[in-house]
Order: sequence, then C-alpha cells, then structure tokens
Amino acid sequence: MVPRRRFSRRFAALAAILALLFLYHIFTLHSDLQPRRQPPAPNSAGRPDPEITGEPAPVCPPLPGIEDVLVVMKTGVTEAKDKVPVHFQSTLRCIPHYVIYSDFEEEIDGVKIHDVLRSMDSEVTQQIPDFDIYNRIKKLGRKGLEQGDFADEANSAIGKPNNPGWKLDKWKFLPMAQEALRYQPNAKWFVFMEADTYVSWPTLLAWLSHFDHKKPWYLGTETQIADVIFAHGGSGFMLSNPALQLASNEYAARRTELHHYTNEHWAGDCVLGKVLADAGVNLHFSWPILQNSNMGELDQFTTELYRLPWCFLAVAFHHLNTRQIQDLWNFEQKRWRDKNKRILLHSDVFREYLYPEIAAHPTRPDWDNLATEDQPFASSYDDCRDICELQKECVQFSFRDNTCFTSSNPRLGSANPNASSGWLTSRIREKMDKSGICKAPEFGAG
Repeated sequence: MVPRRRFSRRFAALAAILALLFLYHIFTLHSDLQPRRQPPAPNSAGRPDPEITGEPAPVCPPLPGIEDVLVVMKTGVTEAKDKVPVHFQSTLRCIPHYVIYSDFEEEIDGVKIHDVLRSMDSEVTQQIPDFDIYNRIKKLGRKGLEQGDFADEANSAIGKPNNPGWKLDKWKFLPMAQEALRYQPNAKWFVFMEADTYVSWPTLLAWLSHFDHKKPWYLGTETQIADVIFAHGGSGFMLSNPALQLASNEYAARRTELHHYTNEHWAGDCVLGKVLADAGVNLHFSWPILQNSNMGELDQFTTELYRLPWCFLAVAFHHLNTRQIQDLWNFEQKRWRDKNKRILLHSDVFREYLYPEIAAHPTRPDWDNLATEDQPFASSYDDCRDICELQKECVQFSFRDNTCFTSSNPRLGSANPNASSGWLTSRIREKMDKSGICKAPEFGAG
C-alpha cells in the first residue's frame, strides 16, 4: 500500500502536467483561429510602412520649395527592375511629386512606370531600327526581351552603339520634356535624373533658390558635341518652367525635323540642348555641383579646371550602383539626424564620406586608386610606396599591371584585381587642413 503523502505528491505532479497540456492545447487552438500576420504591405509609394515593420521612420529634413518641384527619373526596361527600387527607399522617399519615364509601361513596387514613347509618330517607331526592342516588348512584354538586350559595353566617344536599350534612349528626351510639362504644368522647376544618379535634395533646393524660376533657366554640367553645348543627362539637369515650355513648343513646331535630327545623332541630351539653344535658352555651366564622376573618381582637390570643387555645393553624383545610392542616403540621414547638417559641400563629401573609407584601409590589394603619374623605376608595390614617400607632394600610389603610379591628390578608386593601392593618410590630413573649413558655400550662380 502506497503511503498517503507519496500518493498525494504523485497526484499533484500528474495534475500539474495535465494542466500544462490543457493550456498548451488552448493556446495552439487560439493561435490557429487567429489570422496569420501578413508581410508588411507597401504604402502608396511601394515602401514598407514603418508603423508596421517597427523600423524608425526616415528623417525627411525641411525641404522648402520641394512642393514646387517635379522630379523626373528616366530609365529603361533593361535596367529598371535592378536600378529603380532603391530610390523608393532613398532619393524619392521624401519627394511629394515625381514621375518615372521608361520605354515600357509597368509597375515596380506598386509605382507606375510610364512609357514616354507612347505618342511617338508611327513612321518613326515602325521604320527606324532603334525601335526594334521597343516594338518587341510592346507586343510581348518583358518576355520579349532577349539576351542581347542586356549586353553591356564600356562607354566610348559615341556612347554604347551596340546596346539596344542605349540606342533607344536618345529618343526619350524630347517626349520626356513634353510629358513632364503635361504631368505637372504648374511646377516651378523640373529636375531630371537617371536611375544611377543620387541627388542631395536640401542642397539642390538651396542652389535653386539662387535662380528666378520665372525666367528660362537650364542648369547642368557642361558637355559639348560639335557646336552644341548641353547639359550631361546622367549628371542631372534642371529646367525652370519657362525653359521647359520653350523646349516643348520648339519640339511641337519642328517635330518631323527634330526626329530626323535625333536619328542622325547619338546623344539625346545633346538633342535636347540644341532644341533649348534654338529656343534661346543657353546652358548655365554647373560643374562641379552636378558630377558625372562616380564616388571613386572624385577629385575634390583638383586645380586643373576652372573651379576648385572644395567649397562648392555637391548636389548630384552619377554612375552609382544601388549600394552606393543607399550608402549616400544613409550618410545624409545621419548628418540630418545627428548634426542637423543639410547642405552638402564637396569638402564634406571628402572629409566625412571618402576620407574615412581611405583611412580605414590605407593599404588595399586588388584595388586601384587611380593614381596617374607614371614612375618607371619601381618594380614592386614596396618600391612604389618608397617612391611616393620620397616625393613631397605624393599622397597616394597604385601598382597596377606591374607599373607604379603616384598622385598628389587623393581619390578613393575602385576594385581592380590587377592593382594594389596605398595612401599616405598623414599627408592627406595635412592637405585637408590646408584646404580649410569653408566659410560659405560656393553656389556658382553668378
């Protein structure tokens, strides 16, 4: 016979186990009856809602005047799905009015992408070979894309003539001018950018405030083909409402003639520049404010051109991949949040963004920092470093393809398996100190 106390203990233990099993059953039944939590739904701009994800909302700095700006992004079907989405999380996140034009109408992350060529004359689309890819995807959708459509090539003196999407791209500029004006006819400014471009919006608005939007302004980085001076499209360019109206009217009045001109040309931004010049709107030179260089190519200390970049505004950068665009957005977010810094100068870009990257890895294998001065007496990376140290002005060196190069101005550069690079960071700090703190931004508005 089991003693009463021992029986009571066993009964209590069994009761506890049964109670736990009952609670577990009730809990799992309750869970099964509850609706499953869905992934965060995108908001109207295709972005996850911070209230749902629990992530902190992005910091949108005060952007006085942004409500009077239409941002126009140009892209193409072969690149849009890779390059456009990052902008919904970064450059376009704080922008109330924007439109994206391509050669194919679709939705990306819930945002409509407009076919800017939809009203192009049929004799153009049906007779000119540049439109072969356009006609194919219009009929078959993305299934009509072929492997050759994605073939890339290095930029040459005449662009990328073997790339179907690039050849079609030149036809977008004039229709884009008309479509943007129809989309937001009362905008004071139209800001044109590409999908591999980053724009610092507070800096841009500070710059635009120095120009009268009631006058025909055409702002961009100066480029020239033959006798036409125009704004480089990838660097971004800005048109006031009167300037865009003049370009749109010029296109409407000379449509057939300008289609012939475009067909014989290879750069659509040059075509638009000629139309503006014909309408009496000349380009306002804007280097180094709008950059065609990528981050690794930037030289904020150069003295070879007509302006010294150091104290000039840094509004836009081109030839960026999606990670670099997101990194720049995060960089500006931190400046806005932690220091309430809004305007970005080239000196800020170097001090706060590029130099920390250089200082963190002053010696980099498989990297080319784009040093340019040939040093023929070096036969190794160590020889190259020794030569740089002996040259008073040298701040960086690169041993690439078994040849030594040095430079007196620092640049970050980019990956290259045939190179190894190094920087003399103490000299770079001295160079920064000598350049000094900018007392006031240079707006280049004169």
